[in-house]
Amino acid sequence: MMLRIAIVSDTHGHVDPRIRELVEGCDCVVHAGDIGNAGVLQDLRPRSGHIVAVRGNNDVPGAWPSDDRCVLGDLPAEADLELPGGRLVVVHGHRAGPVVTRHVRLREKYPFARAVVYGHSHRLVCDRSDTPWILNPGAAGRARTYGGPSCLVLHALDRTWHVETVRFAPG
Repeated sequence: MMLRIAIVSDTHGHVDPRIRELVEGCDCVVHAGDIGNAGVLQDLRPRSGHIVAVRGNNDVPGAWPSDDRCVLGDLPAEADLELPGGRLVVVHGHRAGPVVTRHVRLREKYPFARAVVYGHSHRLVCDRSDTPWILNPGAAGRARTYGGPSCLVLHALDRTWHVETVRFAPG
C-alpha cells in the first residue's frame, strides 16, 4: 500500500490556495510548524482528515488568536510517524543549530528515522545524501517563500520512498 503524505511548513497564518488544493488528494498532511492559527490546519485537511502538526518558534500564545489557543496547546514539539517502509520524524528545526551543521545534528539525533522533516528556514531542501533523509518543504504561505510557495509530497511504500518537490510561482 502506498501513502501520499503532503509535507508543509511555515504558513504563518496563510495557506497558498494551490497548496490547499494539492493536499486534498493526499492521505495525510504533515505541518512542520509556524502554523499561525487553527484555520490553517482546517484549510489543510486531506481526504482522510489526518493531519500531524508540530509547534514552531512562532506558534506561541501571543502570536495566535485567543480563540485558537486551545489548539495551540495540543501541538507537540515533535512528532514521530510510522509509515510504510519506515519512520518519519517531524520537528520545526529552530533548535537544530546553525545551517552548516543542521543536517548532521538532525541525523545524529534521529538515527532510527528514514527521514526527518523540519521547517523554520523557509528554504526548500531535499537532502537524500545519507540516511535519514533531511527534508524541508520551504514555506507554504506568503512569507519568505524564496521563489514561490512550496511543499513536498512523500510517496511511502514498504520498500521505496519517493519525494516530489512542488513549487508554485509567486502569487
